[in-house]
Amino acid sequence: MRQIKVNGFSIGSEAPVFILGPCVIEDEASALATLGELKRITSDLDLPFVFKASYDKANRTSVKSFRGPGLKEGLRILKKARDEFKVPVLTDVHCKADVAAVAEVVDIIQIPAFLSRQTDLIIEAASTGRIINIKKGQFMAPEDIAQSVDKAASTGNDRIIITERGVSFGYNNLVVDYRALPIMRALGYPVVFDATHSVQRPGGLGTCSGGDREMARYLARAAFAIGVDGVFMEVHKNPDAALCDGPNSIALSALAGLLKELSSIDSIVRGFPVK
Repeated sequence: MRQIKVNGFSIGSEAPVFILGPCVIEDEASALATLGELKRITSDLDLPFVFKASYDKANRTSVKSFRGPGLKEGLRILKKARDEFKVPVLTDVHCKADVAAVAEVVDIIQIPAFLSRQTDLIIEAASTGRIINIKKGQFMAPEDIAQSVDKAASTGNDRIIITERGVSFGYNNLVVDYRALPIMRALGYPVVFDATHSVQRPGGLGTCSGGDREMARYLARAAFAIGVDGVFMEVHKNPDAALCDGPNSIALSALAGLLKELSSIDSIVRGFPVK
């Protein structure tokens, strides 16, 4: 397994990484307040932490959906978050034109699931030398992600993470095939489980996506029991009032207990390595 160093710890090492934050930057104050709480919680538990937030969600269900502050303002806030809180930052890109600016600010560039086969975008992002997190598309078999990884690695950048976020199951629903986790880890790159998008119901509310946030805990526990290198979860102070992906976001008040559970499961599983 490759170990990818970032900010004093390694992804793919003996401890899982926790990628946490709101779906989208709603405003500077709420983003930094959430980050402050996330850093406090993960520091108290001594857990490797990456802050995630989007500056622009270009793949929303409706043209009327909230997308975020945009590239310039969003990157300003993410840079402030990174500089003031001294934590690594992840954000997603949806077009080649944004990549260079994003690479100057963040530690990890994420390729969204919907764009996980977009060759030019993957190569552009990987060519920056930044860590690349490729989310496996809902339409892809786990074996298929190898082709996307090869596209990134063709640039000479092997700092690649793969994220599982469920697969389409009929209309407006997703299901997780947990066989995907060991299949993708066999490629030799760290694999992260996206617990909150895996309980999303894409377009399930008509003009926006729904979700079953209460199920994220159970799916995450199952993933850690199988073995993963980290978890990705969207967290919000008040999910019911979130401007994006509230139905599948974890409440900030419930996070510490969940992280303790997942860490405990991870410590047990790592004592019985799969040969």
